[in-house]
Amino acid sequence: MDLGVLTAILAGNGVPLEDSLDYLKGLGVGWVEIGTGNYPGNGHCPMDDLLKSEKALTAWRDQFRRRKMRISGLSCHGNPIHPDNDFAKKNLDVQRKTIRLAEKVGVKTVVLFSGCPGGSPKDTRPNWVTCPWPPDYLDILEYQWNDVVIPFWKKEAKFARDHGVKLAFEAHPGFVVYNPETLLRLRKACGTTVGANLDPSHFFWQGIDPVAAARELKGAIHYVHAKDTRVEPLKARVNGTLDTKDYGKLLERSWVFRTCGYGHDELWWNDFVSTLKMCGFDGVLSVEHEDSLMSAKEGLEKAVTFLQRVIVREKATKATWF
Repeated sequence: MDLGVLTAILAGNGVPLEDSLDYLKGLGVGWVEIGTGNYPGNGHCPMDDLLKSEKALTAWRDQFRRRKMRISGLSCHGNPIHPDNDFAKKNLDVQRKTIRLAEKVGVKTVVLFSGCPGGSPKDTRPNWVTCPWPPDYLDILEYQWNDVVIPFWKKEAKFARDHGVKLAFEAHPGFVVYNPETLLRLRKACGTTVGANLDPSHFFWQGIDPVAAARELKGAIHYVHAKDTRVEPLKARVNGTLDTKDYGKLLERSWVFRTCGYGHDELWWNDFVSTLKMCGFDGVLSVEHEDSLMSAKEGLEKAVTFLQRVIVREKATKATWF
């Protein structure tokens, strides 16, 4: 197991790729996850140029090689099944280019969202269903999964498989895959190319135990994001955790994203990492910084320092005590 960082937070703050790699290398980070477009942006990955020009691709790859840093995943989180066809096509274009780029540079995992369609073919906005009644909502789910989600992702899973790439879906509220059950439903329909990007932060506020989720997802965990969440009991007891207030209204929200260690303590993270190993995941924990209380620099540095103590890097030695 090793530690990495999703560099989108640095790219979004205008830090060039070379400077970002130098900075992270100085923190002891050997792996990076690179955004290629859609929601993460492509500030560190001029993907069209890289796919068109071998010279540009070689120069880009050399920036990692010179520093002995490796790419753990390419991220193109978007909504390629959005009911707005133009939006969906743009997202799908980025997604397919990301898969092609991953193949060219030897990256085995693309991190993404499942997306969410409308509630009918006539809709122009996504419709995320959260309850089974009135029965209209079950009709919506049947349409979404049977007419849109499964046919679309079967095709895209084959595309990824043909290019030697696994799809790591980040279970995220607002999209059709938002918990282990929906992730496994998609995997059952589309095959083992589909798996999880297990991000505990999105599970905490839904009332899901990420450790229990990891056990449920054993064998299907392709990737892991390291991000924490703090649920505010005083607010959650009154209004629950379905919170649509701006992320910046920290005192008003029922929950907020936090840097690792600021939502849950080291004991919890020790248990999480240990469970991942027991479930067969021994890859990279990729830090995703979205803490509204900290700068990118402070948040990343605190997360890296914290997780360096938590990660189990070496393989277990032979048991000699029995």
